[in-house]
Amino acid sequence: MIVPASTSNLGPGFDFLGLALSLRLEASCVGPSPSGRHEFASLEGTASAWPRDATNLLFRAFDLAAERLGLGPSARRFSVHSEIPIARGLGSSGAAVVAGLRLASELAPRQASLDELLRWGLEIEGHPDNSSAALLGGCTLAVPIGGGRLRIVRQEVHEDLAFALAWPSKGLATAAARGVLPREVKFQDAVENPRRLALLLEGLRRADPELLALGGEDRLHVPYRLPLIPGGAAALEAARARGAWLATISGSGSGLVAIGARDRIEAITSAMVAALRAVDAGADGRTAALDQPRANP
Repeated sequence: MIVPASTSNLGPGFDFLGLALSLRLEASCVGPSPSGRHEFASLEGTASAWPRDATNLLFRAFDLAAERLGLGPSARRFSVHSEIPIARGLGSSGAAVVAGLRLASELAPRQASLDELLRWGLEIEGHPDNSSAALLGGCTLAVPIGGGRLRIVRQEVHEDLAFALAWPSKGLATAAARGVLPREVKFQDAVENPRRLALLLEGLRRADPELLALGGEDRLHVPYRLPLIPGGAAALEAARARGAWLATISGSGSGLVAIGARDRIEAITSAMVAALRAVDAGADGRTAALDQPRANP
């Protein structure tokens, strides 16, 4: 099966906006494991750096879904190839969780419902933005409403939009990125963010440069996290100078994302990568497209 990468937040959509991108994780279950524990038959691409023990998120998600769907404890062997950078705010964890849930669902006596998959993704990840986008494709607004339940709104994204991604050689753990956030924020900052979110959503729908530029501004997390990314501020400025309509941190970092016109996106990506490489020779990047919404995951 194929699961997409995802960027989240896009500035003011903190912890609930997810947007699926065309970088992919491919995973399959290749049979039982004779060792009595889950194993990988192969781990390729960025997945080669995955842990191979019980902490692996694909294993954890598979076991959770297997138990709840009546599959029973059964050690399996998996093959995985991933293009998604790890700990760069591009949904590598969410994709692994979704892959594990869906693989178990395919093997179980009954298939999980979409609602179950969404709830279990939230249970494992602790936030719904990446796993919801990875399950559904497109752009999702995922709001926990209590009792482990989610309400999902699908946001239209104009077909003309393209995405530039860049990331430094070192990742940024979500816990570290959350650790720099303030316990309290100014009242005017709390008021401003939903205003910007309204502009962002309409900008995504229309591919409107001004709305995206204004709507991408955030006061709750980006100002605190950006200093953790060497060269990050310069890379975002370089993206805007090359024509990006929105440029911000991808998820909690350390990756960056910019949105612009298709005919400018290669130049925007190159500009961001060059700015990061000025302080980090191992920085890299990719252009991406929207992973299209799916009716059935």
